[in-house]
Amino acid sequence: MLFAFFCQKSGSQQEEAETYEETPTPANTLSVAEEAASWELLFDGTTLDGWKRYNHDSIGPLWSVQDGIIVCDGEGLTEGTANIGGSLITLRKFENFELSFEWKLSPGGNSGILYHVVEGPDYPHAYDTGPEYQIMDDEGWQGEALHDAQKVGSNYDMYAAPATKKVNPVGEWNTARLIYNNGHVEHWLNGEKVVEFEEGSDDFQQRYNSSKWVDYPGWNKYKSGAIGLQDHGAPVYYRSIKIRSW
Repeated sequence: MLFAFFCQKSGSQQEEAETYEETPTPANTLSVAEEAASWELLFDGTTLDGWKRYNHDSIGPLWSVQDGIIVCDGEGLTEGTANIGGSLITLRKFENFELSFEWKLSPGGNSGILYHVVEGPDYPHAYDTGPEYQIMDDEGWQGEALHDAQKVGSNYDMYAAPATKKVNPVGEWNTARLIYNNGHVEHWLNGEKVVEFEEGSDDFQQRYNSSKWVDYPGWNKYKSGAIGLQDHGAPVYYRSIKIRSW
């Protein structure tokens, strides 16, 4: 497994990356190297301690832990189905971070990882505030035709992952990383960087002006918030959710 650790130099805004190879560690555990680099588990492999359902006090029936996997069983339901649906979010809030996770989908499935998520009565869904690393069965999707920035690995409706990205078949695990560092964003999928951009750049602003997010006043407004796993009305599976923050 290939890890790239991003660190800030003392007294400087510059970053340096150290990359090395190590043997894979069991799911939902940290390697010695990860512990030394201040990684933490967001999922302990057995419970949903440290998580809650977005805008609710209870987890609800859709999210559970099965055989070391976080499962959202939303088959046949719409996104955020009233009273039982909704994204699963961390109790902790994060500003700058590197997130690593594994995911797999059911056929035609749709989900995502959201960040800087903030709850509130004006925000019925986690995506009202949080940008999204898109998780999608591009080939099996049965809804309206997708444009490129709605496909897997993309920053939803903003930056498209390339068509050459490597995605494992539905039902098999994929690995992903998401980095947010003072407005610098990277998406990685199965060991390859598929998206990179700078918030606030001219390019970012142009894309924003042409996106759906102009109609969401809270979107990307907050620079500290929860990490979210999206309920999008389909079975989805997550494990080995790890983070290091600064």
